[in-house]
Amino acid sequence: MPLRWQEVAVPLVVIIFLLVLKHIPATAALPLARAAGVVAFGYAAFLALRLLQDEEAIEVDGWSELRPAMVEYFACYGAAALSVVLMSAVIVIGSTKAVNPTQMIAAFSASVLLGAGAFGIGIGGLFTKLRWNNSRLEHRSAFGRETTIAWSDVRSVQPDWRGITIATADRQSITFSQFHSGAAQLARHASNRARRNSETATKAFATL
Repeated sequence: MPLRWQEVAVPLVVIIFLLVLKHIPATAALPLARAAGVVAFGYAAFLALRLLQDEEAIEVDGWSELRPAMVEYFACYGAAALSVVLMSAVIVIGSTKAVNPTQMIAAFSASVLLGAGAFGIGIGGLFTKLRWNNSRLEHRSAFGRETTIAWSDVRSVQPDWRGITIATADRQSITFSQFHSGAAQLARHASNRARRNSETATKAFATL
């Protein structure tokens, strides 16, 4: 699946934002240049792992299944590890010697944001299950909630900030990560089904 504009814009905006903060007196003492370097390195690793993402789903007992890709594991566990390191530094350094309060607040905030990001990636991607066959699409969330959509009911397939959403006319929807292995195959299949369903509905309406 080709890169979406968000995948290019977000890291560039973050790096530019960090470099701008570097020239503001209130935040000039923070290691923002190093943070920008970490973001750039992480984005390079993201692009490398993105190339390893499989376009085709895995076939299991007559079902096609999406699986988390290496880029998702890297993002989730990498963010979690950085969060733990930063929080440990806040606790250890903050309890042993005097540190600039701005640096402590920045490190704590970054740790919380990274932890929240890792949690979101895990809940939204790593610990979900999505499979389909010729008749229906089944999704099970990280909390065990199951949603089933018949292909004959699919009306639209739209990308959004959470991933790719498959929706029906009665407002049922399933959202999956575009980084899953096989996501491109599922998106194509769902788009074809939505187009065929729309054509069928149009012909049926025309004959009334």
